Amino acid sequence: MHTDRLDLLPLGVEHAHEMAVVLSDPALHAFIGGEPLAPDALRARYGRLVAGSPDPSVSWCNWVLRARREVQLVGTVQATITARGAAEIAWVVGTPWQGRGYASEAARGLVEWLRDHPVHTIVAHIHPAHTASATVAAAVGLSPTDEVHDGEQRWRLRLHP
Repeated sequence: MHTDRLDLLPLGVEHAHEMAVVLSDPALHAFIGGEPLAPDALRARYGRLVAGSPDPSVSWCNWVLRARREVQLVGTVQATITARGAAEIAWVVGTPWQGRGYASEAARGLVEWLRDHPVHTIVAHIHPAHTASATVAAAVGLSPTDEVHDGEQRWRLRLHP
């Protein structure tokens, strides 16, 4: 996939070393928990993601974001798609590249890609205090709901067939 400034490349274990640097800021984990992973741990995680979901009714779709102008990786975007036509999406952009619209651009590209697939509902889970992610969700057409799951508000977009 491509957007105006980004190439969305299918995630591969070969991206682990560069992505470990992109995701190294502990502040990225303030809302989602955990801590930055070392390259070897990230490589193992990416290996599991690339292998795919153990549930055949679920598809894991993961991409790294390469900023064409800077010729480097700057983040990730992902979708978990169920056989029932729902997709849960998420995004992360490394701290040095935040504030440039990359997350919104990548999420918009992902939503457009999902429109070409048998998906009728797109959901994102966003911590109520994470205003930057809420801004991204709103920019791609998701709306907040009253539903809260594990302390995160559910945002939703219903697609028309």
